[in-house]
Amino acid sequence: MDKMISWGIIGCGNVTEVKSGPAFNKVPNSKLHAVMRRDAAKAEDYAKRHGVPVWYNDANDLINDPEVNAIYIATPPKYHEAYAKAALEKGKHVYIEKPVTLNVAELDRLIELEKISAAKIVVAHYRRALPMFKRVKELVEQNILGRIQLIQLEMFQPHETNLIASSESFWRVDPSISGGGLFYDLAPHQLDIMVHVFGNPVMMSGTARNHGRHYTAEDAVAGIMGLPNGIMFQGSWHFNMPGAVKSDRCKIIGEKGFIEFPFFGNQITIHLDGTQSLEIFEHPQHIQQPMIQQVVEHFLDQSANPCSLHDARESLRVMEQFVYGK
Repeated sequence: MDKMISWGIIGCGNVTEVKSGPAFNKVPNSKLHAVMRRDAAKAEDYAKRHGVPVWYNDANDLINDPEVNAIYIATPPKYHEAYAKAALEKGKHVYIEKPVTLNVAELDRLIELEKISAAKIVVAHYRRALPMFKRVKELVEQNILGRIQLIQLEMFQPHETNLIASSESFWRVDPSISGGGLFYDLAPHQLDIMVHVFGNPVMMSGTARNHGRHYTAEDAVAGIMGLPNGIMFQGSWHFNMPGAVKSDRCKIIGEKGFIEFPFFGNQITIHLDGTQSLEIFEHPQHIQQPMIQQVVEHFLDQSANPCSLHDARESLRVMEQFVYGK
């Protein structure tokens, strides 16, 4: 019998209810053994509702559970480095939510720790495994657009956007907990795909402002990148826009036409030689399930790492440059 990956979740909040949590029991050679949340009543409730055998309200107890050999870290980023370090020291694999850590310096420390551990780390940039974004990569690699010249990315959202998973406290706009504002929560999905499809940036520059003053973090970010093969990238994120200009759009422009798609939608529009075609995709019920299957296979030495710390470092490096100029 193949070895089983027996999971423990640290931070079984709303994001794990449908997007990820149930998928651990639906992937071959994988089971969800334990969950942890600091609020014991909520940890117990989650375990009962999802049929999870064990629950904890202390992360160390979950990490030390002998039945757990892989840990999914789904807490706010402030706690990622410490939990990942503790898991690696126990020889337990780690699947860690984006944007991995608060900053590149913390991520680099995890890279060094992984080198001396018997365990592995995968970053939860799950859009890489979704059919829609695999199709974007395929269209680029098939060269249907000819030489790609420019990528334009635009995300305009009102102050209270519905793209953010609900939480008891609005920690996503506290840089000491999240790393930055809503840009740090949403842009990792977008920038990782850019890096995954086009390669590591060769230059980058950006600026950030707080226009709405609803919180201390930036709510407007603009950035440019130079990507391999002379491709230019322009990105604009604004989270204090009127609803009338709300948008989620990425356009990849080549010599022969362009493709356009939303990052938080399910369709790709292909414009070639004056014609237009639409491809619609149905995302899985548990949107992380395709990625979790690849993670399990990697932990069982059956496949390569679907998103390594080195991979995720590139998008975090871009974010840090755009917001903080580092």
